[in-house]
Amino acid sequence: MAKTKYIFNNKSLSYEEAKTSSLQRIFKTLLFLITALAFSFAIIIISYTFFESPKERILKSEIAQYELQYEIMDDRLGNLQGLVDEMSDRDDNIYRIIFEAEPISKEQRQAGYGGIDRYAKLEGYNNSDLIIETSKKLDNLASELYVQSKSFDEVYEMARNKEKMLSCIPAIQPVNNIELKRLSSYYGYRIDPIYKIKKFHAGVDFSAPQGTPIYASGAGKVIKTQKSRRGYGNTVTIDHGYGYSTFYAHIKDINVKKGEKVTRGQIIGTVGNTGKSTAPHLHYEVRKNNRTINPIYYFFNDLSAEEFETLLTISKLPNQSLD
Repeated sequence: MAKTKYIFNNKSLSYEEAKTSSLQRIFKTLLFLITALAFSFAIIIISYTFFESPKERILKSEIAQYELQYEIMDDRLGNLQGLVDEMSDRDDNIYRIIFEAEPISKEQRQAGYGGIDRYAKLEGYNNSDLIIETSKKLDNLASELYVQSKSFDEVYEMARNKEKMLSCIPAIQPVNNIELKRLSSYYGYRIDPIYKIKKFHAGVDFSAPQGTPIYASGAGKVIKTQKSRRGYGNTVTIDHGYGYSTFYAHIKDINVKKGEKVTRGQIIGTVGNTGKSTAPHLHYEVRKNNRTINPIYYFFNDLSAEEFETLLTISKLPNQSLD
């Protein structure tokens, strides 16, 4: 119950009950409310500035946990990237070499995802850099895994056809050369027998008497036969598939025709002296993807390791070709 207030009246020299007008009561009430609101607002400002609310502490704890999980995820992605790189290296330098397939280019493996706005929705946050970097790594890893998966599909198909492929690759000498004495000129720069200058010799020459059998060095299909008195003279070209073809020149008698399928060791003609030739011999080339390569490296089916080393040593000696 509110206490009654009294004031001293100087005129009547007595105490009288103090009376408050309605306006004064309203003013006091408003003053009290404004003071209370200002005090409350000050307390709230101080609390939010210098102290954390329980909800803020919970949110900060969750954010810290998310950051830790992103860092762990980023580290695991790095480990997975290392495994993918190892698989890619083995794929290019072991599996695809075994099956005579071209390695996959670095650009193709690391093509990634396009689009400059792909990560725009992740920008504008405190941890945007971490989130965007992790997303990029995940996308790149997914892209590389897709390329690697397609590569393994190709290797699997090549493995299924390995027996057929091995029968097609040029792997024997096209002329019987048991004593290794018939190879008279090797791959590389040699002295031209006519012009006496160094010219690139794109194959090897087998010196042999006219009429000596010439054998197909691998299974394939005859794609061209030609008879001529110039250049390489009478020639045969065989497509072995898998990017390989072989070329036989200066032939005397051609025993096959265009479109005919041949097997390794089948006689396709005889040694001759046709075209630009200084003595009876066979000029023999191995081509991979339309580029000549050293045929010596493809004589592994009929040479021992010692014989192969002997051929390599002899091939480095200077001499002249026969065509």
